[in-house]
Amino acid sequence: MTRIGKVLGISGSPRRDGNTELLLKEFLRGARASGHETELFILNKFKISPCTSCDSCQKNGQCIIDDDMQLMYNRLLEADYIVLASPIYFGGVSAQLKSLIDRCQALWSRKYILKETLISPDKGNRSGYFISTAGSIDGKNIFEGAIIVIKAIFHVLDIKYKGELLFTGMEKKGDIIKHPDALQTSFKTGMSLRKLNKFLKR
Repeated sequence: MTRIGKVLGISGSPRRDGNTELLLKEFLRGARASGHETELFILNKFKISPCTSCDSCQKNGQCIIDDDMQLMYNRLLEADYIVLASPIYFGGVSAQLKSLIDRCQALWSRKYILKETLISPDKGNRSGYFISTAGSIDGKNIFEGAIIVIKAIFHVLDIKYKGELLFTGMEKKGDIIKHPDALQTSFKTGMSLRKLNKFLKR
């Protein structure tokens, strides 16, 4: 018996309907076409403050900053697939996405300081992807710093890094539409997400 997988897409672009957001939406559309449940978060619509490194979360695993990040913790832990999308700024992810990632210090504390199990054993293997665009045309090296960050947060969340969709030369809004197969590739990648062969508890 199979169950519907939950696919969480998080857009870190400060620009609405920009290149990475369009790619992410196509990925999620493909995931829905293959039978998965999807949810999209546009970080620019939420208030997520940076981590203040106060270490309060090391006491009880809870972040004391009361903002929209509190909505995200359960979403990050409940999803079967997580897709993070961000354009490249100075060799890294956007400030919006980095704030979310840094606020996951609370989850890091729960896992490594308090020795809690973040993911239920019956959840199975979780997977994640990274979608990114860059204005530079210098090649994939421009994405290396961002990929390190994405892999680091996926490791904390017990997510296997399955791959990335990376496109250079995307300087202006809508440039991705002119790419011969970028949106189609993103859609197909979303469609390729495996079904979850797990018995449901009655």
